[in-house]
Amino acid sequence: MALRTRSELYRRALELIPGGVNSPVRAMRAVGLDEPFFVERGEGAYLYDVEGNRYLDWVLSWGPLIFGHADPETIEAVREAAQRGTTFGVTTEAEVELAAEVADAVPSIEKVRLVSSGTEAAMSALRLARGYTKRDRILKFAGCYHGHADALLASAGSGLATLAIPSTPGVPSAVTADTIVCRYNDVDAVAEAVMRYGEGLAAIIVEPVAGNMGVVPPADGFLEVLRKLCDASGALLIFDEVITGFRIARGGAQERFGITPDLTVLGKIVGGGLPLAAFGGRAEVMDQLAPIGPVYQAGTLSGNPLATAAGLSVLRRLRDEAVYDELERKGARLEAGLSQLGRVQRVGAMLTLFMTDRVVSNFDDAQACDTERYAAQFRHLLERGIYVAPSQFEAMFVSLAHTDEDIDRTVEAAGELGRDG
Repeated sequence: MALRTRSELYRRALELIPGGVNSPVRAMRAVGLDEPFFVERGEGAYLYDVEGNRYLDWVLSWGPLIFGHADPETIEAVREAAQRGTTFGVTTEAEVELAAEVADAVPSIEKVRLVSSGTEAAMSALRLARGYTKRDRILKFAGCYHGHADALLASAGSGLATLAIPSTPGVPSAVTADTIVCRYNDVDAVAEAVMRYGEGLAAIIVEPVAGNMGVVPPADGFLEVLRKLCDASGALLIFDEVITGFRIARGGAQERFGITPDLTVLGKIVGGGLPLAAFGGRAEVMDQLAPIGPVYQAGTLSGNPLATAAGLSVLRRLRDEAVYDELERKGARLEAGLSQLGRVQRVGAMLTLFMTDRVVSNFDDAQACDTERYAAQFRHLLERGIYVAPSQFEAMFVSLAHTDEDIDRTVEAAGELGRDG
């Protein structure tokens, strides 16, 4: 007999899966839930759980579903690709076409390598930066999350911040010894670190708009300073655009802010919601990768035909500037409605309602927010069939599937609890 209630499924999951979930934030413990809900299907802007409940979804699988759940064009592209085979382990035409689409969209990318996850892309980009510069040290920012590769789990954000887990259990101290951590938006701290460690600095990696401590935009001049410091020190500038890529503009944050990194990490939308990620940059840097260069990187499922089909279906439609005009309009409407409840920070089609009245400029500011009040708001909305991020340190994502009525319903429901509820 099939398990149908969330309680039955969760009990069974706890027996088989650590914590009952395959990614920690899904447990929803940070927002006070004893058990998560289990999704059966999605359609447009909505999720349906195994008990028949419907939720207006502002998480959208953490950002990639810019056209909503079960988008017909994406589904048809995947179906047609699946009929030809699900994996080959050799190169396909679709890989070349997707690479061309990415290079056309993202200003800094001349060549691109496809991989299967954002963690893999960030890890590989850093290996490439170290191989290209022949240096070891990297600089990252507190609260920025670049996947769970060992060297990057030093003061990471998102799930680690939500669960208050130390950043490096299981990671040898020697692995993070060459990782320098600075405060986001603190140009003085970065300049001091580059002055001290610059000769051995391979790269500065940054979320150009932070999305893993909640949405924290770059301060005026912050990204420009990072570019200048990398130029002066010989380090590479890496933009982690796993979240921002194709979401806040077709060319991501680098298009929106006019800053050109040396390497870019992409994920989520680039695969149309299927497991696919990428990293790319200047040809002279990318050509250091095997098989033509000495830096080794490989993946059996890289450029998977189902994922490339989904990615092409989505990215080709994002050539239309009207898509971003509409996402901007909807994002602004949601921001205006929620601003009565706390500090709303938005860039394009991603935003966070911080439970504070102060500007959030860095991870310390984010951690000072009232997470208990956020958890109460989460539970309040979920009871009314509205699903927002189960963490103060995440974003809400606007899609073309969301309507003005969806936005107004969300604002009205959130307002019921009020600022002091």
